[in-house]
Amino acid sequence: MKKQYKHYWMLLVGFLFLGFGQVSLANPSPVSVQGAKSITGSEARALWLEGAFFVDPRSVADWEAGRIPGALHMESNRPVYNAQTVLNFAGSKEAPIVAYCNAEACHRAAHLARDLVGWGFTNVYYFRLGYPEWLTTGSPFE
Repeated sequence: MKKQYKHYWMLLVGFLFLGFGQVSLANPSPVSVQGAKSITGSEARALWLEGAFFVDPRSVADWEAGRIPGALHMESNRPVYNAQTVLNFAGSKEAPIVAYCNAEACHRAAHLARDLVGWGFTNVYYFRLGYPEWLTTGSPFE
């Protein structure tokens, strides 16, 4: 009898995990952000080569694991996350600024792009596929 109970318990736990997995898969980041231009990995690389400013709102752990060279780390939910920090970094609200994070499961780049537009930055790029896509282009990383 205990053996059957254990079997049902394992099935219940499995269904719960499966359900949670479906919730997270059903909530990808937006494909576009109003006021920002969505870009691909090759477009991000071209912008980087042209001197665009990259802003990374990921966690400290993600930042330390690897990042786009020269990017500004401006973790969301921290006091440094504000318009003045970006303005100090880029020097102008008209400078090209690329928001990126960890692909479609990460919403931070979309939030950052939306905030940049709201703060009055006029040349905002949304790199939805972010750092993982950057690596597939053979681009340098830190």
